[in-house]
Amino acid sequence: MKIGEARQVYGDQIRSYRKQKNELSKQLESVKQKLQHISSGEDHKEVHKEDHKEQKEMYESEAATLQLTLDALDEKQEEYRDYLSRVTEQYCAYWNAEAAEQQKEAAKEGAEEMGKIMEVARRIMKGDIVPASDEKKLMEFSEDMYQTAKNIGAMARREKREKHDSLWDDEKKAKNNDDPRETAENAAAVSGGPEIIEAEDLIASVSAE
Repeated sequence: MKIGEARQVYGDQIRSYRKQKNELSKQLESVKQKLQHISSGEDHKEVHKEDHKEQKEMYESEAATLQLTLDALDEKQEEYRDYLSRVTEQYCAYWNAEAAEQQKEAAKEGAEEMGKIMEVARRIMKGDIVPASDEKKLMEFSEDMYQTAKNIGAMARREKREKHDSLWDDEKKAKNNDDPRETAENAAAVSGGPEIIEAEDLIASVSAE
């Protein structure tokens, strides 16, 4: 399972469990109130004692089942949270690594670009012929440097001027510009993820015991 998928799957489970726990907590509170009402309103007439006892036992049993179910949901939800925390740490690590690599690559490309700019200026100063696109890059980088190179080159008297191809002709455009978020999400998630059990199925299993 990829990190992005794991974050989605286990995040959905945590939200589902939270919803079920909220509903069960309300049911448990309601049962406790009924149980308290019966206990406080219990009369001592013999004819009602058995009814009160049966109702009390029924609510006590229901409350116990609801509490066991809530405990089971809590335990499973905590498993999901622990695993999701580990996956999130992975996510951040991959994100940071990809971002750092791109910054490193950008710095390297910047140095290479500067080297090409300086070489174009040197060629122009020698009076050589360079492509118009290379001249444009030098001019965009520095108008003063461009004009200086052109002036010096104009004074260079050579019978045969060397003609150069563009320094950018062989530049490959297929750069590694992966989105750090996509890189992190598509990496393999740490193994050992807890079994996915729908909240409804867990509730049903506890109730059946």
